Amino acid sequence: VQLQASGGGLAQPGGSLRLSCEASGFTLGGHAIAWYRQAPGRERERVACISSSDFSTYHLDSVKGRFTMSRDNAKNTAYLQMNNLRHEDTAVYLCAAERLALSCIHYNSHEYGHWGQGTQVTVSS
Repeated sequence: VQLQASGGGLAQPGGSLRLSCEASGFTLGGHAIAWYRQAPGRERERVACISSSDFSTYHLDSVKGRFTMSRDNAKNTAYLQMNNLRHEDTAVYLCAAERLALSCIHYNSHEYGHWGQGTQVTVSS
């Protein structure tokens, strides 16, 4: 049972990356999924999440209009499309999943039981 995050790398400011979070050993259907990020010296913050029931999404204010979270239950994968990247987006990005009934906005990181290993995103010119 694991989550595999991938798609990180080096991007220039204004560039794009697409992160993937693939589940194995369990099905993502029925799970809320979240992307968190952690930069050196900063607390982990929730970037985006998507609910299990109605696929409603939440995005951190600083990424609204630039990042879009989605999910494809048939592929057992969630995505984070990141456009117009900024230096301050540099961080390790982690995905998390849990069977949570309410809108994902109501849940904090400690309520997610499945975590991926993280993928590094570096935005630099």
